[in-house]
Formats: sequence, structure tokens, C-alpha cells
Amino acid sequence: MVQNVRIAIAGLGLVGKRHAAALMQTPGLELAAAVDPSPEGQAHARELGVPAFADLEALFAGQAVDGVLLATPTPLHVAQGLECVKHGCPVLVEKPISVTAAEAEELNSAAEAAGVPLLVGHHRRYNPLIQKAHEVITEGSIGEVRGVQATCWFYKPDHYFDAAPWRKKEGAGPISVNIVHDIDLIRYLCGEVASVRAQAAPSRRGFENEDVAAAVLTFENGAIGTISVSDSIVSPWSWEYTARENPVYPPVPESCYMIGGSHGALSIPDMRLWQHKDGAQDWWEPIAASSVPRDYSDPLVNQMAHFAAVIRGEANPLVTGREGARTLQVIEAIQKSAKSGEVVQICPAADATNGTQLKSA
Repeated sequence: MVQNVRIAIAGLGLVGKRHAAALMQTPGLELAAAVDPSPEGQAHARELGVPAFADLEALFAGQAVDGVLLATPTPLHVAQGLECVKHGCPVLVEKPISVTAAEAEELNSAAEAAGVPLLVGHHRRYNPLIQKAHEVITEGSIGEVRGVQATCWFYKPDHYFDAAPWRKKEGAGPISVNIVHDIDLIRYLCGEVASVRAQAAPSRRGFENEDVAAAVLTFENGAIGTISVSDSIVSPWSWEYTARENPVYPPVPESCYMIGGSHGALSIPDMRLWQHKDGAQDWWEPIAASSVPRDYSDPLVNQMAHFAAVIRGEANPLVTGREGARTLQVIEAIQKSAKSGEVVQICPAADATNGTQLKSA
């Protein structure tokens, strides 16, 4: 009989609890331990019936595990990831991989040198509708991708910020906190981003961060995209509302991404494929939509199953540490451009360790 893959989760906050629930629903996996020094985390570990350790060093000294999932605060990711690599333990790091792409380089290099699998938790890539969208685009159903529009608008109530005052501070606005997932999907579906020009507006509530921002993205393949984000707009147009991925968000029958190509266009997540009759490329010809069929399953459970497959040597990581760092580079470019007003060039994907550089408009 094949033994279960034993996973430890570091960090039992809101995200860690969701991962623990997903893990316990995934056949072939076992929640072996928790790492959390807080009284709340320790108590939740007891509720789950697993031993709790104060830190990773204590975990590795006292428990045999096959992999570790890091759901801890972002500033801890690199140091904790390096601890896992030191012990030869595969690690799945919650997004973003680190505070900056430059910091991620140390972790990526160490994992590659040691041959230890390093994955980043951009779980939306494991959603069957995103995998189907990727298939539709790569098989050429919309032709050459020429443009993309992405919207991430919602209204976070005041008590959301009052419950955690750090959310009011510089660097904790919707650019950093919210659109990292959207940027990762745009990269996955449309290609690498070559340059960014962005603008942001100060918080109307008087916080230190922005509450609305937009960016123009130029892709290496020549496509042009736009993305807009706000945590102070009442609207249905965000992944959270439209994807039906997390039940805490009331679902709406809308889409938040539109991807246009030379032969058609695709809206996501409603998965409507728009094309002219008989494959024509002519705005005088009728255009109609067909619904692309796709499966549904929990992307967090799918991510856990994939992590187990990587640990067993049955699969390569879908979202590597390098992929996580590349997405973070685009976020950094948006932040830099919003502050400077200048175009920010991103180094080619083949040379992703060089970071970003400013270029005059």
C-alpha cells in the first residue's frame, strides 16, 4: 500500500486554515503537523489533532514530514524556505514568494542547487476553468493574442482595516495585496510582460496606501493589456465575485478578464468564446458567443494533490519559484511606475534575475 504524503503547514491564520481544510480533503495526503507559535495557532492544531511546533527547526527535529506548506507572513518566506531547503524538504510557499523579487533569488538559487522542489501558491492556475482557458488560447482558438483587459474592483469595509491596522500602511494597498494573483494569470494566459506604465491615487479614507490604480502592460509578444484595481469601488467585476472559487464571496454572473485575439475573444470566468461566422475576420459579419465547457473542482485541493505528485516525483512544479518571482517583478514594476510616472522595463524572462529598471517616458 502506498503511504500518505505527510505535509506540515506553517502558519494557521486565515489562509493556513483554508490550506489545512483542503489538505484534509485530498486523497493520499496527511496533515502531519503544524508550525505556529501563537496561542491561537497552537489551539487550532489541537483541534485538528496534530502536533504543533513553535518553529521549523523544532519541526524538523521532532517530526518526519515529506513536505512543508508556508502560509506565514511574506517577510518570513525566504528564511523559512531556506530552512526547508537545508533539510531537503519540498516546500510550497504561499504567494507572494517574498517581499521583493531580488530576495526571492536567494531562495530560488538555494533550492535549485540542492535539487529541492520549490512551488509558489498561485492556486488559481489549478482552477479547471483557467486550465481550459489556457488550452483555448494556446490551441489558437482566438488567434494571436493582441490585447487583454483585467478588472479587480471591490469595496473593503472600514472594519476590514480596523481589524488589522497594518492594512492602512504604505505597501499594503491593493497593488501589493490583491492583483498579484491577477497578474500571475495574465502572464500564464497571455505571455510575459516587457514593460509597465502605471498610475495610482491616494486613499480617500486617509490611509498611507493607494485605493485605486491602473497600469498599461506591454507584452514581449507585442500584445497590450490594461489592469485596474481598487478596494474602494462597489462593483461585481473581480475574480472573487465572478469565479465562484471561494464561497465567502457572493457569486455574480459577470466576468473580470477579456482576452482578445486576431480570430476571436474570450471572457473569463464565464468562458464565452466570441467569433465571427465561418471564421471571418470582418466587423461587418455577425459575431456570436459559444460557451466553452469546463469542469469544476476546488483549486486548493488540486494544488495540494499536485504538490503531493511533485513530492513523489510524478510531476514537475506547475508554478515554480522562478514563476513566482517573475510575477512579483511585474507587481514591483507597477509600484515603481505609479510612484515615478515613468515606464518601467522588465528584463526578458530568459534573464529574470536582473530585476527591473526605469526607463524615461
